[in-house]
Amino acid sequence: MTSQEISKRLRSLANPAIAAHSQRFFKTGVGEYAAGDRFLGIRVPDLRAQLKKCGVVSLQDIQALLKSAFHEERLFALLLLVRNFAQGDEQEQAAIYAVYLKNMHHVNNWDLVDSSASQIVGSYLETRDRQLLYKLAKYASLWQRRIAIMSTFHFIRHNQFEDALRLSELLLQDKEDLIHKAVGWMLREIGKRDAAVEKAFLQLHYKNMPRIMLRYAIEKFPEQERRKYLSGEV
Repeated sequence: MTSQEISKRLRSLANPAIAAHSQRFFKTGVGEYAAGDRFLGIRVPDLRAQLKKCGVVSLQDIQALLKSAFHEERLFALLLLVRNFAQGDEQEQAAIYAVYLKNMHHVNNWDLVDSSASQIVGSYLETRDRQLLYKLAKYASLWQRRIAIMSTFHFIRHNQFEDALRLSELLLQDKEDLIHKAVGWMLREIGKRDAAVEKAFLQLHYKNMPRIMLRYAIEKFPEQERRKYLSGEV
């Protein structure tokens, strides 16, 4: 399918009421983190259902969708990239990774990052040098910093915690709550697999963490233990 055909199909599913809700939910107002983003009003399950109906879509057409002014079309492009990456050989994966990096400025909301970073960037870097993530963690763009930490989800799933911990330390004093939440989430995921590793990190840093980061990190702890962390009594 071409980008034009996909766009026509997606726009036929547009729902103004859902779009209005999404624009509030994703903070698209003046001065908010997604200021100016536009929505068609398509729920994610409906997008995924369309994904199953798509045959071969070229990288060129996917890139065209990724540059769309509409959030759902960009998300759909990323879902196509993730699908093709999972099914592709090493050469195809390298091409998708390159397209992703070239178009990171279009991966510009938390759901877009979370739907693609670990599946593409994390997966591609599993057996490669990961210094890119440390560079991204220092970028001015909130979304590229989130790509850095969310990419480590792939490593965490394979019980590789070092990069997630190092990046978490780099991002401890980040100014954005969407980074606080992402770091706390990754620490929580580490804890699911090795509680001792997470608690060792928390012991060093929990008193200096942003509150929301700590809350995310300890969300699955027993209530009494959570209270101790929140009161600084561990």
